[in-house]
Amino acid sequence: MPIEHSRGGLPPSYLNANGSSFTELLRNSAPDLLPGRRALPGDMTGRDVAPHGTTIVAATYESGVMIAGDRRATMGNVIAQRDIEKVFATDSHSAIGIAGAAGIAIEMVRLFQVELEHYEKIEGATLSLDGKANRLAQMLKGNLSIALQGLAVVPIFVGYDTETPHEDAGRIFSYDITGGCYEERFYHSIGSGSMFAKSSLKKLWSQGLNRDDATYALIEALYDAADDDTATGGPDSTRGLFPIIYTIDRDGTTRLPDNDIENVCRRIDQERATRLRRTPLPPMLDSTEDGQL
Repeated sequence: MPIEHSRGGLPPSYLNANGSSFTELLRNSAPDLLPGRRALPGDMTGRDVAPHGTTIVAATYESGVMIAGDRRATMGNVIAQRDIEKVFATDSHSAIGIAGAAGIAIEMVRLFQVELEHYEKIEGATLSLDGKANRLAQMLKGNLSIALQGLAVVPIFVGYDTETPHEDAGRIFSYDITGGCYEERFYHSIGSGSMFAKSSLKKLWSQGLNRDDATYALIEALYDAADDDTATGGPDSTRGLFPIIYTIDRDGTTRLPDNDIENVCRRIDQERATRLRRTPLPPMLDSTEDGQL
């Protein structure tokens, strides 16, 4: 639908009262810009034409909640991208991870970020954590038709609820493609590697984990997912690519530095090599001997 300009300036739809929802404003003024408003040819599925992302893990810890994602996107049996980002901060006390059709998922995340900012500007207050989770569910409902063609987006949303007692303030919400919203207890995972990641977290997670132990548990879960799921990428020390992790606690949303994550990955590599390697490491070749490798 073209945007109407009557006498210059903002179009009339921008000046009407649309409540505090930016998505509603966009639906009224330019619905073609909403994610999920594209139609695929009838004989084509989204998995054939668009990169897909997995795997996301989340867990609560003593001070809040953490969320992490691997860096691989696949298109069929091909690695489409090795350094994609699937975990994002959405505001000062929440974050989101996405699995599914990468392009639409990233559009949806950006729209969700604007939705939260728009609400705060209109209402002069921050939306409650339950309110944020419900707004995301409404967006997913608008994506249902294209999801059924193979371009599904399945997010996991986490946040620190300032209205809840501290020990339960870190909360995790999962969704299905119809927009169903479900609160998870303690930990959760989405994406094709989720079965392996959740099995790993089931053994590693316990109540009262500190931040370092929770970081270790999430990265170990991603290792287990990458071990058995071809769509999940493990840490890539050759290229310097490591999982993305956000922590959300009373002080806000923080992305962990790559150096911290790399140190944990090296520790896990050494532990796994000790347990699983079948033969000792060969001695390093001397590059100076006879002038050849």
